[in-house]
Formats: sequence, C-alpha cells, structure tokens
Amino acid sequence: MQMRKEFIVTVFGSSRPREGEADYEEARVLGRALAKHGFSVCTGGYGGVMEAVSRGAKEAGGKTYGVTADFFKNAKLNPWIDLEVRMKTWEERLFELIRCADAYVACKGGTGTLVELAVVWEMLNKSVMNGKPFAVLGYFWQPVLDRVREVELDHPAPWGEANGRLVYVATSPGDVANHLTTKLQQT
Repeated sequence: MQMRKEFIVTVFGSSRPREGEADYEEARVLGRALAKHGFSVCTGGYGGVMEAVSRGAKEAGGKTYGVTADFFKNAKLNPWIDLEVRMKTWEERLFELIRCADAYVACKGGTGTLVELAVVWEMLNKSVMNGKPFAVLGYFWQPVLDRVREVELDHPAPWGEANGRLVYVATSPGDVANHLTTKLQQT
C-alpha cells in the first residue's frame, strides 16, 4: 500500500471576524473545501479567519495545525486545532507558517496578513522557494497586487513575477481548492 503525501495549505487572514460574519463564514467554507480536496490546513491558530478555516476543515474531516507564538500573550488557541506548533517570536511564527506549507492562501486581513502575503510573494518572486502555489481569496488584495505588479512588470528582471503571475486571484473557496489541487498535481 502506497502512502499518500500530506499536503499542507497555510491560510493567512484577519483575527477579527466572528462567527456569523461574512468573512468568518467564507473562511469556514474555505476550510471545508480544502479538507474535501484532501489538504491539511495550517493557520496562526487563533481566532477570526484562522479559527473559521480550522473549524471548516475539522467539520469536513480534515487535519489542522496551528502555529502560535509566545509573543501573543493573551491569545488563545482555537478549539479546532489538532496540533499546535509553539514558537517564541512573531518572526519565528511567520517563517514556520511558511516553511511547513506546500501552498498558501491569503484571505482578507490587516497589516499582519499584508506582511504574510508580501513575505510569501517575495520568497516566490526571488525563488527562495519554488513551485508552491499561492492564491488570494476574493478581490480584496487585487489593488495591492496590481500596484506592485506595475513595478515588477514594467522592468525586465530575472525575478519570478516578471515572468508570470505568482499569486492567483480566486473567486471562491472552491476555486481556491481547485486551483491548488491542479497546481500541486503538476509538481
């Protein structure tokens, strides 16, 4: 019997949405879609989008990871995490979220999510890591992507973004799951 490789998708997003709010419920659907496509889900382990994605994945029978940090002293691990990976600093947490994943998704978020999106995008752009698909859910990040691409695409360079779009804009949670499945099957 051949063992199937576990594919982990790290999902970034705001800690602010609560159950019943549109961003929370969309992230919950995303978690279910990812789990139904056979992915394990990794998040920052706390509330908001992180909780919703983990909850959706668990509801669909998926496995969940939460990468937390001592830095967030008052934050509590959400109850849908199977395995917590505890780091000391904010920076260690960020790079562990990136290191452990085979693919990435950025949902709507604030400055923390912006940093996560930018670091993953830059690592892909500079070929620090190759072949890891990255999607954003919905059009929230589209203006940021477009503005940055104005600089990247108008100047010939050896970097990845100049030679093709590294971040896919997905229209729905199902679109995210389908895109990541297709991309990971090509690797």
